[in-house]
Parts: sequence; structure tokens; C-alpha cells
Amino acid sequence: MEKVRSSPDSRPPAYTFGKFRLESDGTLLRGEKRISLVSDELAALRLLLAQRGKVVTYEELNEAMGHVSGFKIEKVSDAVASLRRRLGPEVQIQPVLKRGFQFTGEAQELRSAFGAGLPHVAIMPLVAEFGVAEYLVPAVTEETIDRLNRRRPAVCTLAAKESVAALARRGLTAVEIGRAMRADMVLTGSLRALPAHHRLRAEMISVEDGRALWTEDVLVERIHAAGIEIELAKMVAMRLEGGAVSITASADSGDGEGLEPGHRDAYELYQRARFEWQSLERHRMQDAVQHLTRASDLDPSLTAARVDLAHLAITEAFHGYLAPTVAVEMVRRAARPGFDEVAGGDAIWPALGWVNFHYDRDLRAALDAFHRSSHLPHDPWVTRARVMLALSRGRTEESARLINNALNTDPYSAWLHARLAWTHHMNGDAAESVIAAEAALDQFPSHEGTELYAGIILAFNGQAERAGEIVGALAQRRPYFDPATAVHAYTLAVQGKSDEARSILERLEWMGRERYVMTSLSAAVYVALGEYENALNELRTANKARCPWFFQALADPRLAPLRNLPEFEGLKQILVTMERVAQGD
Repeated sequence: MEKVRSSPDSRPPAYTFGKFRLESDGTLLRGEKRISLVSDELAALRLLLAQRGKVVTYEELNEAMGHVSGFKIEKVSDAVASLRRRLGPEVQIQPVLKRGFQFTGEAQELRSAFGAGLPHVAIMPLVAEFGVAEYLVPAVTEETIDRLNRRRPAVCTLAAKESVAALARRGLTAVEIGRAMRADMVLTGSLRALPAHHRLRAEMISVEDGRALWTEDVLVERIHAAGIEIELAKMVAMRLEGGAVSITASADSGDGEGLEPGHRDAYELYQRARFEWQSLERHRMQDAVQHLTRASDLDPSLTAARVDLAHLAITEAFHGYLAPTVAVEMVRRAARPGFDEVAGGDAIWPALGWVNFHYDRDLRAALDAFHRSSHLPHDPWVTRARVMLALSRGRTEESARLINNALNTDPYSAWLHARLAWTHHMNGDAAESVIAAEAALDQFPSHEGTELYAGIILAFNGQAERAGEIVGALAQRRPYFDPATAVHAYTLAVQGKSDEARSILERLEWMGRERYVMTSLSAAVYVALGEYENALNELRTANKARCPWFFQALADPRLAPLRNLPEFEGLKQILVTMERVAQGD
């Protein structure tokens, strides 16, 4: 993968047609209302708009949709037919007999001074100066990004925050980050605590020549710290729209969202929780649960806290920090009636889809939930949920397509690279999985996702000793991260260190008497030890607990020796039955 990319005009253009507007990031609006499109529909719409007035062939549409397993006219036709139903008869997409489709209506490509579509902006993590609370700077950065992403009409498109943060941690300059992310501009800033105020200093830098386009200072009363991101988002929006910004502003002059006296404590708890749960450390994530629960109780209208609570519950379940039954209860509590009717509430649908699939074993409901959120652009959590669903269903090609599409906008996401390696492993592509795992380790050393998946892949492909060193260090750093502990035991078993591997498994068993312990990944350890009945027992337990790794464990190549065993095949039939029911068979 390229270390630096420098083609700002390679982003998809934005268009207006009829009453619709298609943003560069794939958001489709009819007036102010979002229209949900699945990936195939979006790809077809973009190509038809780009080639408006011309016939777009079935083959061209198939290629744009990223279907690599074979060309089927029916699949293309179904996607375009679905697109036409969503857009309605006012949008003129006409079939051309035996050739393809043609967009025959009026459409206009939107351009700005920075190229096709809206200006593309990378927002760097703010710098904390003297006296600023640890949680506040990342909270302000992320909330500013979220506010600008939600703003309608949009004033810019934003570079993926995970990649920008990763490049900033490497020490790249603002201009270097902008070039790597194909941005037109980069926003930098710092936050300082004064006796009665927070001082926010923001600077927008041109990537093309490195000059400062503008610099602003904003003072926000410390009692109104929850309004800093409101002021920063307003500042960026006004500047991009060509308006002026006052040098001194007060948070209570903003839109007031989350700043009412009765809601201020709730919003601060939400900001603290967001900082804590993204650490992925067990005790801090548990603190975040308490903060988010309290924030939701104090301010039921704080939708972002409920969405984060659902995301956090699923993340803890995948890490083995939380029993799936508890995670499901948290998600359902967060998704109160009418949640999807408020701004930002639809982001909770993937969490509900996870509940439908892994816990309820209702694939039809799960697919409906993910379809309801298909309009959401790439976000680290949402994309992970989509990928894990695809892998749990054994759809490795779909997983690879989702990841590669996300990497186009988020090229320096450690989790995406790690899961791409895992996808190759699940597909049986040993050589590709090793190459991807090595690349992820090279780019993202000491990242837990990279180390976890690399530990499995390297041990399975003849590098068990090295894998043991990598994942053993991870298990030591994160003693409650059960997947890492199980993978460490697997590397020892593959090395022939059976007693050490069994010692770890016994320790996990003892811990399971005091708390929930994930067992799906332990099955591969017993297979490596030749203890097939114990492996099946771990899978039985995982099935009963509705472990989120259960279906992926069944498809894991490490469990190949269990194939053709009646009970193992019976467990695999659970998914087969779910698929048949979802298809109406």
C-alpha cells in the first residue's frame, strides 16, 4: 500500500439531479431526508450519473459494483431495479434492451475551488495544552467531526478520523497527513485552560502549498466546556461558506444542544465515556458503561450516548469482557422506541442487527437491520459490524469487498488491515493471509487487533514461535482479553508445548467459574492438542452462550480436523437453517 497519496481529485464527485443530491461520501439526500442505498445501488448510481446520457453496459455496472466471482446480468438488473424504486419515477434511468441502462435526466456535477465536489478536509487531533482535562481534547475532536458529518447541507467531506489519528501518532506534519489522505485542507488546533475560559486556537492549512488559510481564537467559558465542539464546527462551516467568525465566542450563543443546565452533566459524562471506552481496556470500558448509562438517564434526548452504549456493549462482547446476554440487554435498552426517528439514531441499527443474528438467530431481522443502516458512510464501528456479519455467514468475498471499499477512504486503519488478513485466513488463502498479517504488523506494531489476528495466522502457517512471542506479550498487557489468552495457548500447542497450553486452558476454565469467559477460540487449541471432544465441548458452550465468535470459529481452517464429525456438522447446520429461513424456504 502507498505510504502517501496525493491525488485530491480522485474522490467521487458530488451531483444534484431532480430533488436529489449525492454527496462525495455516498450520502444521498432528497431535500433534507437521507435515502438509504446499499453498496451496489450506490455504485450503479455513481456510474450512471458520471456517464449520464450514455448507455452503461451490464459489464461496466458489474465492475463498478465490485463483483469478482462472476458476471450475472440478473444481479446487476436487480440492483438497478431496486435503485429505480428508491428514487421514484421522477429520476429517469432507462433500460436499454440487451445492453444496459442509461441516465436520461438532468444532472449537475458540483465543483468547488478545490476540485470536484466539496472540499475535502482532514481534522487532526487537537493538542492539549496546560490545564486541559485528558478526556476533553479527543472528545472535542471527534464531536467536531461528527457534527460536520451530520451538517446538512454539507460544507465539506471529511477524511477518515481513524487514519488521520494514526498518521498523527506517527509524527507526520499537517501537510503530510493532508497529502496522504488526499485532502484539500487540514484543520489543526490546540486547547488551553485559562482561569475562567478555555481558549481554542484553530488553523486551516492548504495542502497544496502549506500556507495558513485562516487562524481563529475562540474563548469558551469553562462552565460551557461541552460547547467547544459546537463553536469549532460552526467556525469551520462559516469559513468554508465564506462567512466571518467573531474572535471571541460563547458556547451559549450556539445551538444549545446538550448545553442546557439539566443536560450539561449528561453531556460531560458522555464525553468522558467516549474517551474511556475507546481505550479498549476492560476496567475503563466498564467505567464508560456507567458513564453512558448515567448520561442516558439524565438526558434521554442525548441520542449519541445511547448509540455509544450499544456500540460499547457489542465491542465488550467481542473482547470477552461482557457476557452476550448482558450485551444484548444493554443494546435493547439503548434502542428505545422511536430511536431511528431522531438525528443520529439510525447508527444503532448495526448493533440491533448483531443482536438479531448472534443472539436471536434471526437472520432475516438481522439483514433488515443492516439494510436500514446501509446509507451510513464508513465509520470504524459500523464497518466492523458489517464485516463481522459477512464473516460469520462465511461470505469472505463480501467481507473483502467491504474492507477494500473502506480502505479507499480509511487507508491507515489498523483494524481494517488486521481484518483483511483474517478474511484471507477464513477464505483459506494461506499465502495472502500471511502477507497481509506481516504488512499489518509492519504498519501497526503493538496494535491489539493486528497482534491477535497475526498470532493466529502466523502460528497456523509455520511461525508458531514468533506468533507466541507476539500474542504472549499482548495477553500479558491485556490479562482480561480472553481471545488473546486463547490464541497464546494455541501458539504453544502448535509448538508442541502441550503442558503450557493446557495450563492456560485450565486457568481460563477456573476463571469461567467467576465471570464470563469466551470459549469459541479455545476450540482450536484443543484441536491442535488432538483433543477433539474437548474442542466440541468448547463449541457447545459457545453456542449456548451465543458467543459472537461462534460462527467464525466453525468456519476457521484451524478446525478442519473436526469436519465430518456428526456433532460438528450439526453445529454448522444452525447457520444453514438460518439462511434457509431468511430466504423463505
